Amino acid sequence: MNTPLPLGVPSVRRLPFDGRSLDEVVAELTEEVRELYTADEVPWVIGYSGGKDSTAVLQLVWTALQELPAEELTKPVHVISTDTLVENPVVAAWVTTSLDTMQKAAAEHGLPIQPHRLTPELKDTFWVNLIGRGYPAPRPKFRWCTERLKIKPSNSFIRNVVAAHGEAIMVLGIRKTESQARARAMEKHERRRVRDRLSPNANLPNSLVYSPVEDWTNDDVWEFLMQKPNPWGYNNQDLLTMYQGASADGECPLVVDSTTPSCGSSRFGCWTCTLVEQDKSMTAMIQNDEEKEWMTPLLELRDKLDSPFGFVEDKDDPDYQPGKKVPHPRSDKRARDFRRMNGQVNLFTRRSDGETVAVHGPYLQKYRQEWLEELLSAQTWIRAHAPEHVRNIELITLDELHEIRRIWVFGKHEVEDTLPQIYKKATGEDFPGGPLDEQLVMGADEMELLKEVCDGDELHYDMVRELLSVERRYRTMTRRSGLFKALEGAVQKGFYEDHDDAVSFARRKRKWREDVATNPTLDEETTIDAPA
Repeated sequence: MNTPLPLGVPSVRRLPFDGRSLDEVVAELTEEVRELYTADEVPWVIGYSGGKDSTAVLQLVWTALQELPAEELTKPVHVISTDTLVENPVVAAWVTTSLDTMQKAAAEHGLPIQPHRLTPELKDTFWVNLIGRGYPAPRPKFRWCTERLKIKPSNSFIRNVVAAHGEAIMVLGIRKTESQARARAMEKHERRRVRDRLSPNANLPNSLVYSPVEDWTNDDVWEFLMQKPNPWGYNNQDLLTMYQGASADGECPLVVDSTTPSCGSSRFGCWTCTLVEQDKSMTAMIQNDEEKEWMTPLLELRDKLDSPFGFVEDKDDPDYQPGKKVPHPRSDKRARDFRRMNGQVNLFTRRSDGETVAVHGPYLQKYRQEWLEELLSAQTWIRAHAPEHVRNIELITLDELHEIRRIWVFGKHEVEDTLPQIYKKATGEDFPGGPLDEQLVMGADEMELLKEVCDGDELHYDMVRELLSVERRYRTMTRRSGLFKALEGAVQKGFYEDHDDAVSFARRKRKWREDVATNPTLDEETTIDAPA
């Protein structure tokens, strides 16, 4: 009697490379790489994340180019790696060291391989947007991070290559077995191939995609990496060890469009990612290796960002299942302004009970200050207690801190200028930035007095503070064009008594718009009690 296999284990295990030998497959692919490379003068751009798939692709290309005579190595091969500045620190250090090693090895072997570490623009970084502007932690319906942190830096680089050379070929470690959606997308592009193995890129004009390991499985990739030494001198066994220390998902891919799977659903991604319920890779690293316990403050801060007020069942969630708990879509509403970034009050109707409620906007000042203090405190603790090789870790850069300070004081009119005090409290050091006294409306003592006069009325305090800030900004201008509009905007943003008053007014305004569609003679001010 045959013993049944455990549930989920296939009855027939696929042989690596469908039974072909590794040497045969590698010889065939490296020859293909050489033919494509020497066929034209179009530069190549290889997406490198430091994970297994992108490492395998780069190894194939490197091996192929090593066998070409020097006179045929005529065009550059750019290796780009996008650092979001909030990558898992272990993976970020791995990739950075790999790029440095790669650059030295390429120069020694005379190869036209040029590594590039890409980062988002200052205005697009995670902390500038979350702590500075107050963007709420990313969610599947508000995935603001991917475009800014991943897509824009890599696409900008590729567009520059296209602008300089007229065309570019992207070499990616994408595989059909990653997911059914990925397989369907790749097969769709295969039907539109303009040359053998080169597919068009719908998001980047004048660029083609080459995916040499598209038909490989996970087993194929690992067999190749374990049996073929890394040509630029890095240790693939260490890569395997890093994978073994965490979950079994795939690594964070090079993201060039919004259809690419989020880093949050992949093996290694941003430690701040709130697109998934749990950071399984960092959790596993901490549990599996005592030397990585220093990342615990990061995990704790990530979980707090994910759901400041807990996890609940959410019947409004389109993917709702009984018993499934997620960060409640309203669980962070107490931490967010009931007005949008532009000061408007927008409404939506809940499906669960039909009630019309406000669409909440950015994080309130109090919570942005708390996020910053906790982030700086975590950085300070890690620098004091972590292993020597991460003692200089930078969770947030000084440039980001200066930009956050600028946004708070001049963009959000938070003229108390609290960032230097927060920095001093969290780090024990003075903030390395000059004073803003000459640019501030009033000093700290005067602002405290104003707060006392407002007697706990935060909305009116914020309005008066913004009016003073607007007046201060226009005071030295020769032409004050726009002053009255800015003052009017501050008043309109703050004339509500509280959240309920704002929602009530927005409901009356919506009702008036519905009524005026049938009776255009209605007067807005008398109908909805609008302010003069």
